[in-house]
Amino acid sequence: MRSVFIFIVFAIGITSLAVAQPRQKGKVIFFDDFKSSKLDTSKWNVVVTGFHVNNELQAYVDSNATLYVKNNKLVLQPLYSPGFVTHDGQYFDFISARINTKDKFEFEYGRAEARIQITNGAGLWPAWWILGNDEWPQTGEIDVMENVGDAAWSSAAIHGPGYSGETPFVQRYYYPKNNHATQWHIYAVNWTPDSMVFEYDGKPMYTVTKAMTTKYGPWAFSNKKYLILNFALGGNYPAGVNKVKQPYLGLPEKTVKLIQQKQAKMLVDWVKVTQYNAP
Repeated sequence: MRSVFIFIVFAIGITSLAVAQPRQKGKVIFFDDFKSSKLDTSKWNVVVTGFHVNNELQAYVDSNATLYVKNNKLVLQPLYSPGFVTHDGQYFDFISARINTKDKFEFEYGRAEARIQITNGAGLWPAWWILGNDEWPQTGEIDVMENVGDAAWSSAAIHGPGYSGETPFVQRYYYPKNNHATQWHIYAVNWTPDSMVFEYDGKPMYTVTKAMTTKYGPWAFSNKKYLILNFALGGNYPAGVNKVKQPYLGLPEKTVKLIQQKQAKMLVDWVKVTQYNAP
């Protein structure tokens, strides 16, 4: 049994205890360590933009330029592509990558984790998250890791009916000195019928319980969900943090140059989901 780690966090006036739970013997029900020369499409779907949310600046495309495997690592890489036109007539100056496991792998409860390394740059928005199959936010969203370009911290959150968008259930994790977001980290969530415990590098950083959500709306996490990895750029969340409006919403010139130089990347070493027996 691992030692118990208690970390008190405060989010919008709410106090929660993030307590490490004993690790039970489990069964790995999903695993990808990207040992093939390209993405395994029996496990993952490549998303192509046919929707636009959060005033984000990128179009998602199916391209070896934005999504590829190198040195047994999955790479998501946004690129500068001024005037790019999507199949539904939308215009973007950036293209990027998004993948998910919808209809190929879905699960209800367990530990979902991924080992990830990201680039520092204001307005970059890589994310590792889990989404329900039906209407949002009724069937829930679990954000295991989001980073909006500040290497000092990343955040975890949940969204559901009555607590979506500017959700009260969000928590930042500030990395230890000399071990910022640009280093490799394991981002995980332990999802049970009545709680979620988020862990970064094996240390609990935030807990949300079913009882906590009742003040706002029903628990949206008793259904199957699928995995998502994506690399967004700019938009409402980064702009709300960095206050940048020019040359793009949430994306300053320095980061635009970083993308133009092909230096912005999200590397994924592996993704795993484990289900545990009931106590």
